[in-house]
Amino acid sequence: MSGAAEEAAASFALRRADLQRIAYRMLGSLADAEDVGQEAFVRWLRTDRGAVREPAAFLRRMVTRLCLDQLRSARRRREFYFGPWLPEPLVEPEPAAQEAVYADVTLPLLMALDRLAPLERAAFLLHDVFDVPFEDVAATLERSAEACRQLASRARAHVRATRPRFPVARERGRALAAAFLEASRDGDLERLRGLLAEDVALYSDGGGKRVAASRPMLGQREVLAALAAIARLQRGHEWTLIGYRAINGLPGFVTREADGMLQTTALLIEDDRIAGIFVVRNPDKLRRLEADLAANPPGGHI
Repeated sequence: MSGAAEEAAASFALRRADLQRIAYRMLGSLADAEDVGQEAFVRWLRTDRGAVREPAAFLRRMVTRLCLDQLRSARRRREFYFGPWLPEPLVEPEPAAQEAVYADVTLPLLMALDRLAPLERAAFLLHDVFDVPFEDVAATLERSAEACRQLASRARAHVRATRPRFPVARERGRALAAAFLEASRDGDLERLRGLLAEDVALYSDGGGKRVAASRPMLGQREVLAALAAIARLQRGHEWTLIGYRAINGLPGFVTREADGMLQTTALLIEDDRIAGIFVVRNPDKLRRLEADLAANPPGGHI
């Protein structure tokens, strides 16, 4: 690698983490975010960098536009997706180490962002999350600053309700996750009823590749019926608890199911009750986690 290329690689490396944050929040997929980062790096190497006055703004603009292209393609693919779509889960590596750079990206927030138009999502994330001035947002999106303000305002109204009103303490979240896991595996409906909010929702993403509900289960009665059916199907089949983990900032756990495949379960806690259950079973969204576990096998149940 030439001296100029080495200098370009070093300058990109300084900003890689910030660019990765933008891409993951835009796309809801670590794999896609990494692909965008790699493409941005290749384009950065080919850029006339001497003409770039603000590398950080230039790279942020490049990554955002690449993400917008990805989102338009993803929306076409999503039309054929089987069942509820959930973002790729970001699982913290160790119970004692919070994944601070992504901890604010909860699954409900990513799902709310996914419902936005691509430009709304970009305007909201750049301005409200990354504190980019609207003048710079306008240059990135090739819209007027006033149009970007309106885009961000519409997005803000949609995502406001997804912010946890009463963040659960880490220890309490883990205790509720453990209680939920035990009660759901045992099919203990009375205990589950005491854990679940009246308006609880259950989302299960199998991507058409593993068994999962074809639509969200809404309300305590429907969710309890679904959990009871799952418990009956799993009775007598062995499963393994990999560990309790924060998943996109929510308390949850990782299991290896009877078919040998991984599963993540994240819980949204409101007023000390489980208000949302997010189960990812699609193996395509668990490849990174599988690779991480292979490289760093857990030392036992946690």
